[in-house]
Amino acid sequence: MDFIFITGTSGIGKSTLAQNLMQILKTVVIEQHMVPEFISRDGIEKMTGELEELTCWENTKAMAFCFHRLGYKNIIISDMDDLRTADIPVDFKGYKFLTLKLVCSDLHQIQIQMKNRPNHGLIDFELQEKCNSKNLNRQPLVNEHTIDIAGLSEKAVLHAALEIVNSKDPLIDYEYTKPPKDLFYSWVISNGLR
Repeated sequence: MDFIFITGTSGIGKSTLAQNLMQILKTVVIEQHMVPEFISRDGIEKMTGELEELTCWENTKAMAFCFHRLGYKNIIISDMDDLRTADIPVDFKGYKFLTLKLVCSDLHQIQIQMKNRPNHGLIDFELQEKCNSKNLNRQPLVNEHTIDIAGLSEKAVLHAALEIVNSKDPLIDYEYTKPPKDLFYSWVISNGLR
């Protein structure tokens, strides 16, 4: 596999799964927070949320393609804005990639996970519920596979992910029409979620 994407709402376990996969696959993880801090392009222009997100996505892609060019396999990419999920089949067409979409049909479980995260990130249960609902209802994209973490331990989620990575043969050449934005959530534009 060239690239493995992990998507899902805040607190669902993306980073945990990414780190566990990295240890087993002996590879690399790229997350948005790894992009260097920046203020504006010219020191004058105001940084908008859209420009910040675009800069982070373009940097993430550049890092991913750099690692691939250097011969790395199973490059794990996570923690990007959900809207970018729709761009993966466009930007990574011709490569062997899979997307692991983490969802949770048990809202209480995901809220507990969000509350007990070790890094104490953003806790917004209302937004999380709306984002998770969008993910649960959206049909899978090209090479996207859903893992419902409800009732699963960290080890069981890892096992489910490895089963997909080891058994699924991704499409490389395909027809793809980018779905409408309202099927995704976004921390940048919020898509009417707040």
